[in-house]
Amino acid sequence: MLRSLFYSGPPLEVLHEQYAKNDRIDATAPVRAVTRVIVDTGPEVVWSVLADPEGWSRIDPAIGDVRLTAGVAVDGAFTWRNGKAAIASRFAVVVPGRQLTWTGLSFGAKAVHRHVLTPLEDGSTELMVAESMAGPLLGLFMNGRKLQAALDGWAAGIKRVAEARSRGPRLAPADPQ
Repeated sequence: MLRSLFYSGPPLEVLHEQYAKNDRIDATAPVRAVTRVIVDTGPEVVWSVLADPEGWSRIDPAIGDVRLTAGVAVDGAFTWRNGKAAIASRFAVVVPGRQLTWTGLSFGAKAVHRHVLTPLEDGSTELMVAESMAGPLLGLFMNGRKLQAALDGWAAGIKRVAEARSRGPRLAPADPQ
């Protein structure tokens, strides 16, 4: 218990280069979660939602003030807010239609956040979202259950936005006159 309370994990640069860029989260971090959801549209539509950080507030209204310095590109930096937390992040893996992974730092906590898109035979997409968080005293205000709930909500929001996007705008019925 005490060990996990003070676990700070590898340095952020190591998390970015050796974990995130190699399709890994920090498996020893005290706060981890994974969720999966089937999105009833193709991976290109799901990707279009993920690759639009300025539009992440449509996924989760708590997200805002997104500022990208180099677009959605490997090692591209971005800052954003999730509720009251200001987060400084960098994209680690950017494979259109397949994977978007970033690392981030907020209040001394370091995170790896992965999204993996797998096309399914029926034209839908399996979206897997995984995250690890570590930092001294992080366990006092965050735990695996809270992160799991957050990732479940995030994945559900991506599903909602992507499926709405694939349906396109709904047109009003034509006037019979």
